[in-house]
Amino acid sequence: MRQKPIALSREIVASSRLFRVEQVELRFSNGVERTYERLVGRGTGHGAVMIVAMIDSDHALLIEEYCGGTDEYELSLPKGLIEPGEDVLAAANRELKEEAGYGARQLEHLTELSLSPGYMSQKIQVVLASDLYEERLEGDEPEEMRVDRVNLRELASLAQHPQFSEGRALAALYLARDLLTQRGSFQP
Repeated sequence: MRQKPIALSREIVASSRLFRVEQVELRFSNGVERTYERLVGRGTGHGAVMIVAMIDSDHALLIEEYCGGTDEYELSLPKGLIEPGEDVLAAANRELKEEAGYGARQLEHLTELSLSPGYMSQKIQVVLASDLYEERLEGDEPEEMRVDRVNLRELASLAQHPQFSEGRALAALYLARDLLTQRGSFQP
């Protein structure tokens, strides 16, 4: 296993309500020194969840929401922050109810994904939800989200959709499809 670089110094060089930019001076095992910058959490975060919610054996739910990063309405999977004291599966079920208007009787943690590990410290927990029922909770979204669905056989087409660009969501859908195929509950 490779030896991690040594951090010579760390400094927060920019901060906002949501983000902090940390500058890290590193020395690698070969003696080379470099300066890295990365987005880090504010220290109060408890993580985030993304939910692949299966409405039936072939279709997962998508939500449409305004995304400030792209300045567009985008399709993605329901997702959100884990509240203090809340476990991953409870957070997934709450976010699913808030964003899509469904709860799940079965929840399973699939994996943890990062968005851009070279520049961001944040990770998201991917949860598979099934045996859905209608239930809506009020969340912190500024407007109601449109709910759509995608057939797991059409993920390649989804990747070409002009409103779908989130790589984590696409990876989560493929992971869920592969797992469901292995279990025999989805036929490709």
